[in-house]
Amino acid sequence: MNKQLIPCLYLHSERAVTGFGQRNLFGDGNVETLAKFYGDNGADELLVFDFSSADAEHDRAIGKIRDICRSAEIPVIAAGNIKHVEDVKKLIYAGCARVVLNFSKVSNIELLEEVSRRFGKERMVISISDLSEFMDNQALIEEYADRVLALDTVQDEIAAISSVPIILHTDENKKEKVMKLLKDDAVSGLCGAYVSSMDNDLHTLKEDCEEAGIPVNTYKSNIAWADFKLNSDGMVPVVVQDYRTDEVLMLAYMNELAFDTTLKLGKMTYWSRSRNELWTKGLTSGHVQYVKSLTIDCDNDTILAKVDQVGAACHTGNRTCFFKPLMKKECDDTNPLHVFQNVYDVITDRKEHPKEGSYTNYLFDKGIDKILKKVGEECTEIVIAAKNPDKEEIKYEISDFLYHMMVLMVEKGVSWEDITRELSKR
Repeated sequence: MNKQLIPCLYLHSERAVTGFGQRNLFGDGNVETLAKFYGDNGADELLVFDFSSADAEHDRAIGKIRDICRSAEIPVIAAGNIKHVEDVKKLIYAGCARVVLNFSKVSNIELLEEVSRRFGKERMVISISDLSEFMDNQALIEEYADRVLALDTVQDEIAAISSVPIILHTDENKKEKVMKLLKDDAVSGLCGAYVSSMDNDLHTLKEDCEEAGIPVNTYKSNIAWADFKLNSDGMVPVVVQDYRTDEVLMLAYMNELAFDTTLKLGKMTYWSRSRNELWTKGLTSGHVQYVKSLTIDCDNDTILAKVDQVGAACHTGNRTCFFKPLMKKECDDTNPLHVFQNVYDVITDRKEHPKEGSYTNYLFDKGIDKILKKVGEECTEIVIAAKNPDKEEIKYEISDFLYHMMVLMVEKGVSWEDITRELSKR
């Protein structure tokens, strides 16, 4: 099993702080920015400790954890202030892959079986700060939890009596000692000071781990560079797309060094033919391209890269290099992603800039009850139309429903990206 590198965010008053019991901001305190940084820079998962106390503060913290899940794009583990089944439910619905029950609290011990049965064993992590907390509940943990989070150096003692995977939280901040901990067979993952520091490059740490024989998750190519068909310059062209929208951003070239560097850094790196040098996109502009996937074509001579583009891909400041129209034949864009987003954008514009006589504005003016009434009516129309053998009628009614549903989405502040993220997790 590959060892996991899991940075920590310590959440207090919806901001990131420096650690347990601390109130000093970590960086600028912006948890969304930090979550995205970790997700883009080699972290395998992200652990969030919620330091809230009162119920209102806890609800705000869950809202912020939802924002973290959207930003991180890696699995998020939530810990802290879990008292009831409802807390676990809210965190999972917020997008958390796992939740942590603190076994120094009797109430959390009593929760485990119920929440494990309801939400799945694979979502349950148990935090242990003393060996007795594990030994006194070993059978319960092994049956209903997926991992143990060791908040003290008790991993070897636990591993001696159980095969449950152990994540070690440590304040150790020296690379050599961190690698020694990762080499320990008892440790399946590491979180804490070193992997959470923004000054420590996790891709470099992983490279060093591989050289030391420590199994970690790295970017590897399924096809060797030697099997690529190169052009006369010893390079392959790379077509670059936005991974969310499939928008074509640019075309560039890679030689073997650029390809290997891309895999090593997790950032798109090319060979600049004009400067005759290696070029990691965004090092000077900040417009980095984080790798999501690389695919080779049928002839092994062109790479398709899907990336998370920061800022503009083009040196002109345009989002994409392809912005100069040459010719266009009028045609309907029936791409579902484009159509749904375009209609949603029009509805949003009507809400922000009302237009006299607009039916959409009529719905917004009447309020949520009118919108819900129309959504309900359109649902009923779909049921009726489904009894008709002619698919044209149900097509028409579904279109009506989707429009009214999008009005509801705009009214409630729910985007299509919110919906697709939720569906992709199921």
